[in-house]
Amino acid sequence: MVSKTNQLPDKKLLNVVFALITLGWLMVLSASIHQGYGYAIKQALFIFIGLFAGFLVLKNPISLFKKYSTHLFLLTLIFLVLVFMPGLGHEAGGSTRWIKLPLFNFQPSEMLKLTMIFFLSAFLIRQEEDIRKPWVGVGKTVIIFSIPALLLMLETDFGATVILAAITFGLVFSAGIYLKELIGLILILGSAGLLFISLNPVRSKRFFDFWATDLWSNNSDKVDQTKQALIGIARGEWSGTGIGAGIQKYVKLPEAHTDMIFAVIGEELGIFGMLGVLALYAFIIVKGFEISKVALQKGRKFSSYLANGICIWFSVQISVNVAMNIGLIPIKGWTLPLISYGGSSLIFAIIAIAILVRIDMENRASYEKQKHFV
Repeated sequence: MVSKTNQLPDKKLLNVVFALITLGWLMVLSASIHQGYGYAIKQALFIFIGLFAGFLVLKNPISLFKKYSTHLFLLTLIFLVLVFMPGLGHEAGGSTRWIKLPLFNFQPSEMLKLTMIFFLSAFLIRQEEDIRKPWVGVGKTVIIFSIPALLLMLETDFGATVILAAITFGLVFSAGIYLKELIGLILILGSAGLLFISLNPVRSKRFFDFWATDLWSNNSDKVDQTKQALIGIARGEWSGTGIGAGIQKYVKLPEAHTDMIFAVIGEELGIFGMLGVLALYAFIIVKGFEISKVALQKGRKFSSYLANGICIWFSVQISVNVAMNIGLIPIKGWTLPLISYGGSSLIFAIIAIAILVRIDMENRASYEKQKHFV
């Protein structure tokens, strides 16, 4: 095993990532300035930790993640159990999703998004023949998915469960599973998700209130959050009010520095700013799928699956966050990768990007070194 390549990281990709991280820090500062500098200082610390971890990733071959994929996945499951331990787990908003640490509350579900991709990528290679057998591949995939999904549902983290499902079934589809079986499974899981929503009075009220009535005549708190986001975006018009000049963040818009930061971008940077952010994300995702394609062409299936899974994760999470900020779907606690405030989400998003960069470096490595990569 070697850790070095004769290639440097893609400068364009790094510049786009640094642009999003920098913009994210500025918007967190702006969105939370009325509460002091605490959030901005912590976000700077999270960025430093994420970049340091990303640097370590770039120094190690992707084969290392394949070797320890099962260990990392099992470690994450242990963390998911630890959130329920009294004195160690942290509860907020009726959910128990965090482990209390000195500097911030660690959220294992953010780590799970990445370690699940590691584990599934290695699993798909080991089970390459079975995964294409009718219902055999689906059955094994359901078993793998159901264990962490059950723990997430016990935390009442429905959003992370949806992302996990998208990653899981997106990867098995790319590995060649039968489309008919996959569609059937998605329908079953979708029905189970609707049942889960309907059985919880708070969640069902939030969901059905959003769709059942006119948005502007509904006075529920969660729908009001959507209205305030749209008012801010409308106020920003095309060019925005300027960074720091938004007013919705002060009282009207809850979670302005986390879930609703895209609405703050809309108010302060305008529609042009929102489109610019989406263009930067599109560059990363398109580049990521290209990296996956090249890795597959070179016979490095683990790297290909890994890049594919990361792109699926980012695509789903970005799409849902943007959709809820512009009033297309009900509000759900999903951060905007690389931009929203949050330790666990930011750190693991940066690590995921570093993995994409490392795969790209190995794709461009000299022919003699290809045999060392996976």
